[in-house]
Amino acid sequence: MSEKVIKIRVASGLYWVEVPDADLRIQCGCPMDSVKHLMKRGLIVETEKDGVPCETGPNAILLSDMMLQNGEFANLGEFPVLQMLYKQGLILPNHPNNTGQKPLLIGLAEQVNAQMQYIYRGNYGLVSKEEIMETGVDAETAEEMMRLKLRFAFGAIRPSQDLLDSCVVGEEDVEIRNGVVIRRVLPNMFEIEYNGDKVRVDLTLAADEKFESAYPLGFQHMPREYFGVIHSGDGDGWDVNRPSMSSILMFQGKMYLIDAGPNLIANLSALGIGVEEIAGVFHTHAHDDHFAGITTLMRSGHKVTYYATPLVRATVEKKVAALLSTEEEQFKAFFDVVDLEAEIWNDIDGLEVKPINSPHPLETTVFVFRTLWDDGYKSYAHFADIVALDVLKGMVVDDPTVPGVSQAYYDRIQAAYLMPVDLKKLDVGGGMIHGMAKDFESDTSERIVLSHMARPLTPEEKEIGSSASHGMTDIIISGQSDFARRTAFSFIRSALPNVPLHHLRILLNSPVVDFNPGVILMKRGEIPEYIHLILTGAVEKIRTRENLYSRVSCGAMIGELSGLFNTPSKSTFTTACFVRALKIPLPLYKSLVERNNVKDHIEKTIEYRSFLESTCLFSEGVPYPVLARIVDAIKVRRFEKGAPISCKDLTLLNLIKSGRIERSASGEPVDVLESKGFFGEEGAVFNTPCLFRLEAMETVETYQIPGELLKEIPIVRWKLMEAYLKRAMQVVHSSSGEGFRWNTAFNIQILEMDTHHKKLLEIANAIMEIMRLEEENRSDLDKAFDALLDYTRYHFSAEEKLMQRYEYPELKHHQKKHRKLVENVLNYRDEINVSEDLSKIDFQGFFTDWLIKHILSEDRKYAAFLHSKGIY
Repeated sequence: MSEKVIKIRVASGLYWVEVPDADLRIQCGCPMDSVKHLMKRGLIVETEKDGVPCETGPNAILLSDMMLQNGEFANLGEFPVLQMLYKQGLILPNHPNNTGQKPLLIGLAEQVNAQMQYIYRGNYGLVSKEEIMETGVDAETAEEMMRLKLRFAFGAIRPSQDLLDSCVVGEEDVEIRNGVVIRRVLPNMFEIEYNGDKVRVDLTLAADEKFESAYPLGFQHMPREYFGVIHSGDGDGWDVNRPSMSSILMFQGKMYLIDAGPNLIANLSALGIGVEEIAGVFHTHAHDDHFAGITTLMRSGHKVTYYATPLVRATVEKKVAALLSTEEEQFKAFFDVVDLEAEIWNDIDGLEVKPINSPHPLETTVFVFRTLWDDGYKSYAHFADIVALDVLKGMVVDDPTVPGVSQAYYDRIQAAYLMPVDLKKLDVGGGMIHGMAKDFESDTSERIVLSHMARPLTPEEKEIGSSASHGMTDIIISGQSDFARRTAFSFIRSALPNVPLHHLRILLNSPVVDFNPGVILMKRGEIPEYIHLILTGAVEKIRTRENLYSRVSCGAMIGELSGLFNTPSKSTFTTACFVRALKIPLPLYKSLVERNNVKDHIEKTIEYRSFLESTCLFSEGVPYPVLARIVDAIKVRRFEKGAPISCKDLTLLNLIKSGRIERSASGEPVDVLESKGFFGEEGAVFNTPCLFRLEAMETVETYQIPGELLKEIPIVRWKLMEAYLKRAMQVVHSSSGEGFRWNTAFNIQILEMDTHHKKLLEIANAIMEIMRLEEENRSDLDKAFDALLDYTRYHFSAEEKLMQRYEYPELKHHQKKHRKLVENVLNYRDEINVSEDLSKIDFQGFFTDWLIKHILSEDRKYAAFLHSKGIY
């Protein structure tokens, strides 16, 4: 007797569940490159149906309950949905697989809605002339872009709901299709049942587990050159053996990414490059095969500079906001954003770059880079996701009111594509939205590299250009400088700012050494003889007894504390790839540190620093000088058993040194925090009143850190955000306890506004928690109302700008309603301030009348209007 329900583990966080009798094939989990994993396992294969070529594959996706897991996006459904719609043929006219049944998204309402919005933006990018103009584009050009976009979209921009069905899994059993039932056993753990046969799927990653790369990459040791290109990917989103098309541009020893595709950490590690070496990223567009690695850069120890045109940046911000259910402005909290002007040369410290708008379904630029040399320029062109010229020619129309392009537009694009350069890398993936090699037969560029495909080059293509395997380097201008020692000087100067230059030069004279992958630099329990200053690559830091696994990158000084104070190392350090390091003799380092009176300061702060480095928040990626500033700012706080944690203490990040704290909401326990846990990030970093009540279960000692120091460290901010979003969602979406709970009826299906409304519910719950406590703290309550008013004004302003942009006919009426709502909350706060008994105040009733009824009535009106304009 065959199994009714088949379960296969595919990769970390990815399973296949099939119910043949119900014609249901569920991809459980949706990490990056999930399609490639399914292809490698033979769960997606080429086939034919009624003589029509197509692929097999899933017809449903079960989403993770958590939008992030261990720092990476857990739900990236763009390519799995594309595979179902186009490669399986579920949307293609007259295809035998197009039975009218849509692909299905299964999961929490929060995650299903987020995926719908993210896929919508992945399909179309900016969806209206008004959105395009918001980036600074003039009306005529915006009209031209929309005509092109509509031609790619076959005449209409369609919401994701037209293409996909959804199955929301709450607390009750739900029938998926044809008698197959799913239930949530625990958060992120599901049971799928059919006719008495059932399987259980757990999508939660272990603490030391990462989403896997679909392809192995051998280790390589890359030179750092003056001006050159490392080919870090030449495949596409379907290539099971190679990374997607990308490059690493080297200029004056610095490393710049061109696009951030899936499995970026694995890709960089294979090339011997640490994330901390990345000075910036040039972004062509927001399709997942060029975008999915963006979280790696958001988790750097420094703000990576993000270079793109405002058009591309706006699309990326909207995709990130959808995936994280947060405000679009949050993107700039993780990057130093530099907007590039399209069609002209932008000078970046001697590296000149020209972004050129290129035809694609969503906003895309190709890049041309150049720098002065000899009697002119040396140049590199990176042309990702271009269009075949015969496809573009087929879009030329004379009528400027219908979808398509003008002859002048075609001529402009053809001239831009054929611009001669020293090195040109091309997308030749073919089809409707990718380039063709034959278009470049007359290109006079010195060298052409053909890329972005999942097949070998044809003989005809080899006559036009060549391939470039992973790690191949094209040196355009050779470097004559010692970039390793220049990097070493920068790191040492930052670590020892008060040491005179002549002493730093003594340290710099230490040998530069190279290590193969997997070499142990220092074992747990060892006292080192040398300090290794990491110059390139990455090193794993392992503490198995404490379940702590992290990475340190360039700038880290392995063995410094153990060596200086003759104490055994608490961690094992092993190279994760090829690593280059400055090998400093310990006696020399000790001598110079003591001579310059630096050791005394290090000794005073060693307890703090050692503790910070043992926590998940500060164990990786935090540059030494930044960590030193944090250590200097630490204040020790002690809480006695039974003492509640005041809101004043929650305006700082608290790291628990010892003791335990109970966290509760609406009188119900949520969890217990122990040593190395943290709290207070809501107020310290995200400017939100605390959603929880915290109470010391025993004597507790914490290290308090000002939030302003943490906001500028992307990796720390990211980890705090991951924890904060998880708990906020737990409270707002919980069905137990008092307070406001997000209801699907509150969704107006305008992503930005739904995100704002959830934030207002968080603040309202914080106010209710303060009012619920017996010990009335009017100061805390006043600050919470300030937060409510500030965010309300921010939300109303954003809402009114959106309505104004699309000329909503009832804008003035809505503005009047907004002014009345602000007046109401000001008056209500005055009433509370004069009230002697907060227990008699019905804030829940007030908030329901004040905002929720407004959402359900007035906001739904403008939402329907905006939906008619394609805004979701």
